[in-house]
Amino acid sequence: MSNEEIKQLIQLVIESGIAELEVQRGENRVRIQARGASNETLVAVPAHSPVAAAVPVHSPAAAAPAPAPAPNGAPQDATLVKSPIVGTYYDAPSPGAPPFVKVGDSVEPGHVLCIIESMKLMNEIEAEVSGTVVAKLMENGRPVEYGEALFAIRPRS
Repeated sequence: MSNEEIKQLIQLVIESGIAELEVQRGENRVRIQARGASNETLVAVPAHSPVAAAVPVHSPAAAAPAPAPAPNGAPQDATLVKSPIVGTYYDAPSPGAPPFVKVGDSVEPGHVLCIIESMKLMNEIEAEVSGTVVAKLMENGRPVEYGEALFAIRPRS
């Protein structure tokens, strides 16, 4: 796959607004993921491919969206923890085990909040802020989408 073909795929992702695209030709595989509000797209290519390992590309900045209302019982002053991937949400490390966190628990950056299973891989989702869990916005075993709110954490002042 040539660099020109990869650039065309990046442009396709930017113009279409899709969150992710993966293309494989022979042994070459390219995965393109749109990243959040910064409008930065990252092309990741396996090391055995002859193409560069990562190529950041910036798309034109979009107008800032109006603030959305907080989902299902999340206080306005809370920081939302959103799913970075599509998968199945689990609030405990195994069936019958206590949940990683409950509403009212204090968390620090790096504290595991839940697991999202995606493509048979268990991905730990960690807190990025210090604070108190004020709302759990997801049910155990439920499918989640990219960017869907999982928790609301009220940051410490």
